[in-house]
Amino acid sequence: MDRRFLTVVGVSLLFALVVSGVFYQLVAGRKGGSKSQKTQTRGLVVAARPLPVGQTVKADDVMTMKVPVDQFPKDGFEKVAEVLERPVISSVLAEEPLREGRLGQRGAGVGLAPMIPLGMRAVSVRVNEVVGVAGFALPGMRVDVLVTGKPPQREGSITRTVLQNILVLSAGHNIEPDAKGQPINAAVVTLLVSPEQAETIILAGNEGRVQLVLRNTGDQGTQPTPGRGVAELYGLPKESTPRPVVQAVAQAAPKPPEPVAKAPAPPPTEEIVVIRGNQKTVEIVSARKVEAGQP
Repeated sequence: MDRRFLTVVGVSLLFALVVSGVFYQLVAGRKGGSKSQKTQTRGLVVAARPLPVGQTVKADDVMTMKVPVDQFPKDGFEKVAEVLERPVISSVLAEEPLREGRLGQRGAGVGLAPMIPLGMRAVSVRVNEVVGVAGFALPGMRVDVLVTGKPPQREGSITRTVLQNILVLSAGHNIEPDAKGQPINAAVVTLLVSPEQAETIILAGNEGRVQLVLRNTGDQGTQPTPGRGVAELYGLPKESTPRPVVQAVAQAAPKPPEPVAKAPAPPPTEEIVVIRGNQKTVEIVSARKVEAGQP
């Protein structure tokens, strides 16, 4: 056989062996990497069915699903026992992970109570179609609270914004908005406020007429407003709040006290030395008597 032919065949076989070895190493590395990735998983608690707001999580409402470690949510749960008997405060879809922010504390109650953060209060406002913004004051929306009334010592009424950027917790018994965004006709709207804001709303409802104004949920700013009075509505100068008039009672100025007459000074006295025989006496007599010649 030709030596040149044998050399070419040998080099070809050697090259084939090198290529096969490299390919084998690549395939083995991928398989090992996939095996290592499969072992780096973690159990994640997800919803077995849609969980509405206010429902308490039961054992058959959840299940565990294996997910890669790098995809495990920071506020997720690994054990089912961690979510049992906890109320849902934000709707959870089927196969969606349960997160800490979606659940209330165990024993916080059901319905609206778990949705109230610590330090906050829920206060209800009686509304009609006008006050309730035609039923579009839905849960999750934000509103401003206006009050119309007659302040003390004013002739006309005034309307003023007393609270801004207030979260609507529920409309009637509905604590979730309508899925199609339809208005909810309710007689009562419940707002999430601080204790001080709750006092303001209660006072406004007792002293005047309350009106809710719907605002964009992305608008988180507040703007101070001076309020509007009846006079300004008709183009008249703004009425200033009169100060209370205090009627002064005329009182006569007290007379200065009359000077008290000083007692007359005692008359001056004189000493007279009288010598009788070998006895010497001193007599004190008034100088006026001496001048008058009286004994």
